[in-house]
Amino acid sequence: VESDRMTATDKDIAKKKAKKKAKKEEKKERKDKKTKPDKQDAEKSKKRKIRSDDDDDDAGDTSVSSPRQTEKMSPVTKKTRKGEKDHKGEKSKKKKKKEDRATVPESSTGETAATTEAKKTREENEKIMKRHQEEETKVILSSSTTAATPIPGRVAVSSAIEFYDPSVKTANSQQKRKVPPVLAARKYEHDLTLLLFYQYVEPVWDESTYEYMLSTLQKVGKDLELTGRMRVAREGLNCTLTGAHESILEYCNTLRRLRPEEFRNTEFKLTTDLPLAQKFPNLKVFKVVELVHYGLEGNKAPPISKYHGVHLEPEQYHKKLAEPNTVIIDVRNHYEAAIGRFVPPQEAASKNGNKDSNDTTDSPKATKDDSSQPPPKWLDPLMRKSTEFPPWLDKPETKEELKGKQVLMYCTGGIRCERATALLRYKMETDPEIKALGIKGVYQLQGGIDKYFKAFPDGGYWQGKNYVFDKRFAHAPPKIDGELHGRKERSGVAKEDSESDNAAATVSETTTKPPPVASVPVMGKCEACAKPWDMYRGKRRCPTCGVPSLICKECFIADRDGIKKLGREVRCDLCVEQGIKSKKELRKKDEKDIEEYEKRMSQKGLLTPNKADPPNPGGVTRLFLKNMCRKNMDETTLVQALPGITHIVWRTDRKTGKFLGSGWVEMATPGDAARAVAQDGIRLFGRPLKIMFQAPDGKDVWPPPSSSISYS
Repeated sequence: VESDRMTATDKDIAKKKAKKKAKKEEKKERKDKKTKPDKQDAEKSKKRKIRSDDDDDDAGDTSVSSPRQTEKMSPVTKKTRKGEKDHKGEKSKKKKKKEDRATVPESSTGETAATTEAKKTREENEKIMKRHQEEETKVILSSSTTAATPIPGRVAVSSAIEFYDPSVKTANSQQKRKVPPVLAARKYEHDLTLLLFYQYVEPVWDESTYEYMLSTLQKVGKDLELTGRMRVAREGLNCTLTGAHESILEYCNTLRRLRPEEFRNTEFKLTTDLPLAQKFPNLKVFKVVELVHYGLEGNKAPPISKYHGVHLEPEQYHKKLAEPNTVIIDVRNHYEAAIGRFVPPQEAASKNGNKDSNDTTDSPKATKDDSSQPPPKWLDPLMRKSTEFPPWLDKPETKEELKGKQVLMYCTGGIRCERATALLRYKMETDPEIKALGIKGVYQLQGGIDKYFKAFPDGGYWQGKNYVFDKRFAHAPPKIDGELHGRKERSGVAKEDSESDNAAATVSETTTKPPPVASVPVMGKCEACAKPWDMYRGKRRCPTCGVPSLICKECFIADRDGIKKLGREVRCDLCVEQGIKSKKELRKKDEKDIEEYEKRMSQKGLLTPNKADPPNPGGVTRLFLKNMCRKNMDETTLVQALPGITHIVWRTDRKTGKFLGSGWVEMATPGDAARAVAQDGIRLFGRPLKIMFQAPDGKDVWPPPSSSISYS
């Protein structure tokens, strides 16, 4: 026992000696640390500092114990608190590292690392842009020029301030400023570019390509900070966009890079130097069936590439306007034509007076006595929307006007003429009635009124204002528009007196009163008081048809202030002329016109020009029809709509005998059956008729002898 006790005592003495030795070594290490601190000690001290900071922060939290209280904590609690502190310490270290990165010391050149990196990025971007500029599909444009080299497509550029006098522009902008100077300067700053273009695609895009173009164009537009409207259909694009000049150019180039074959010859029409107040507020991308809603969707539309009219540049079109025996069709809506249109000369041009040696258009040869030919005539189809154009073109009075004439069409930008001229030329080749008219050519204005104004800034044969679907709303030809707003005079630049202290005021006084030649004839009139007027104000629309109302300033203010309210009796001149007093009446009229037109076209087999007869390998002659009008459908209507019917079986209720809106027909030949199925979707009494093959099952006698149309 004693030996065991001695052994234990010796062990205790050894432990004490080891502790003393360890304490001495620790003291020695501490002295060394004071004189020679290393990296590890620096990190330890940093950790201690971070932990102390965390402890100070935690002291404000009543749910956390103070550092003194941790001494009395259990081992588990201490371990938990230690883990929390370590986690907070790591957060603090990360935060400090970020701050260290943000406050990088400047280099010897005085630039920060971030600045150097930004410079490198800019240089790389400049190199990429330079490469893009060297591509063959790059649009070479300049905001300081009024034309551009078409490489390889067509481009038309004009400046909105081409006819501004700089001093007058400054004076006018200062007079208009009724807001803080910074905002006013921004509003009247002419640093905006407007882009107009369209492109039909044939054959149309498949569904995957269509969805890809939708998403891609929307992303590109947002990335370039463009605003405006994009109408995207499987048949192409129709866009009106505003943005910075460089962004507009990049958008055009992106289209050509995405689909070079389809956008190679697209004509981009740019108007530069517009005020920023005319910028669209946001970008809207519309998913549509037709770029222009003519009711000729899908297979009803004649191929544009095959049937479109002859495209004439503004100079060529200008000469055509003066030729005798010519009809000029305004393909726009009536409310657009009400404030401005082409007015051709009433004395037709002589056979040699207006002929250009470089004019390659196939115009009819002049007769010996041009004075005997009727002068050119302008026609307004009186449309509220484009779906009314096909029925108008098929009216007897329209055919009489076109008989033996050459036909010119025009619209705002050119897109509406593409379908309109294609429809007329298709009917000239396939419709015996139209073919017999002897029409001598169909032409369209390339680039529309917008491009005509670029070529003829004084207006040419145009009178009034051009209605547009952007923030300009309506505008006169550039030169006349400039004179109306006190800019350059026709005879030259406004007078300048730089030596005078009141130079700007002098110029303003001399130019605010334009010469009489600058006056624009007012083509429209107020719908309320019949006063001459050509500016659409506010958001009021015709209460019966919904087109914009042409209301003068006085009537507008009187209605706004409640002095004289505009009631439902104040309608557009078209509704007044046609006696339309309600939306229901207008809807019935439109449905009737379209239905009668489609019935006539289907009887001639011309309703679906772009659709081949579906295959009928089995030679099936029985068809199943459904979605027919239960009240109005009869044998005569069905036989007229589907030529070749020999038997009809109406499907009826067994108990009541009422017609259920479906049935079966027997066609004379398999070809007649195929052509009938090709008309699937034809509208009869306002309902789309569903037509499909259905061979007899052999259980019953088909066709029943009593169902022959000769017995009905």
